Amino acid sequence: MVEKLSAAQARRIALAAQGFGKPVGTVGTRQLNLALQRLAVLQIDSVNVFERSHYLPLFARLGAYDKALLDKLTLARRAPYVEYWAHQAAFIPVESWPLWQWHRENELAGTGKTKHWDRTDTRMTDFLLTELAEKGPLPASKIEYEANKRSGPWWGWSEVKSALETMFFDGRVVVAGRKNFERYYDLPERRLPGHLLDASIPKAIAVRELVRQASTALGIATVRDLADYWRLFQADTKTAILELVESGELVPVRVEGWSSPGYLHRDARMPRRVDAMALLSPFDPVVWERARTERMFGFHYRIEIYTPGPQRQFGYYTLPVLQDEALVARVDLKSDRQNRTLRVQSAWREPGQAPDVARIAQLLRETAAWQGMESLVVQDWGDLAREVAGELGSTLVERDRKLPHADRDEPLART
Repeated sequence: MVEKLSAAQARRIALAAQGFGKPVGTVGTRQLNLALQRLAVLQIDSVNVFERSHYLPLFARLGAYDKALLDKLTLARRAPYVEYWAHQAAFIPVESWPLWQWHRENELAGTGKTKHWDRTDTRMTDFLLTELAEKGPLPASKIEYEANKRSGPWWGWSEVKSALETMFFDGRVVVAGRKNFERYYDLPERRLPGHLLDASIPKAIAVRELVRQASTALGIATVRDLADYWRLFQADTKTAILELVESGELVPVRVEGWSSPGYLHRDARMPRRVDAMALLSPFDPVVWERARTERMFGFHYRIEIYTPGPQRQFGYYTLPVLQDEALVARVDLKSDRQNRTLRVQSAWREPGQAPDVARIAQLLRETAAWQGMESLVVQDWGDLAREVAGELGSTLVERDRKLPHADRDEPLART
């Protein structure tokens, strides 16, 4: 008989699997590494209006930490994490590199999902491999090539950048770190252990391990949820799920309000309650799959960075607020680094929820301190803005009527 779970039980399982609700003391490298191992992936994004997205999931789960420690884990020469296109551009454990060999082979054969550049231009690729061998690691901007052209608008990729990205996808080059968020490329053998480069794992086994990692990180999930965690094909995911059910690692369940079957990881915890207070990045695994977010929390969420200013409903970079087991509010944040001020561009309560304004205000204070900001300013936009400003004892500034829904409208730099 298939076990049935309530929606509240499913939420607690999911949040516990994601690392919420556990007491945290001083946060050092060990705590960061444990949290990263649990998630198995840390999505990267170029938007920096508040903070780079990959720093935020660990702040949400652990509280304030030294970002230099995370940089060392992800960007150092022999870092235990490496950047690859897993879900999206993301940091993954170095040990997971062989799990994506099938993906790199598909890309090299031209049967993958990405179409950055013409792989038949061997003159360009040979030149780039020689340049990296002699001078690497290098960013695309430091490589001179006679036929280098920029396509599209000024922020578009050059031919060199497009070629390097294609070679990054198919494994001929790796990302050797970033400076000012610009990727530096190098040869794989200079950055990754030989035994990982030489490892050969059949696709079916690799996909099964990726689905296992996703199920551990999500706790409870549908086929679509598990496939989305790594952007796998659902057919491959279903095959892996059947094998994991047969081995007893996944348990089929029915969840109140879910139209699709759920799968519970056998080691998933179901705490009696989850105590949490966190700002969630738009690229946090709790909310990155918008259909799951709506199903789990009844929270309709869309990031509005590409929405023209006058059409934005909540703000440019709105972050969901997790209060215990519910998403109760959303705030649009901007770090005014020049004036060392964290600007709350808007604040909204979620219909049907009861946000604790005192706790939200304290969370914003902690966020500002973590960001090195000395003051907080709240803009008068949103049905929670006035209460938040009052609790903070902060100035409530009038919303800019010239750009009523915007704080930045320039094109985003591609990573």
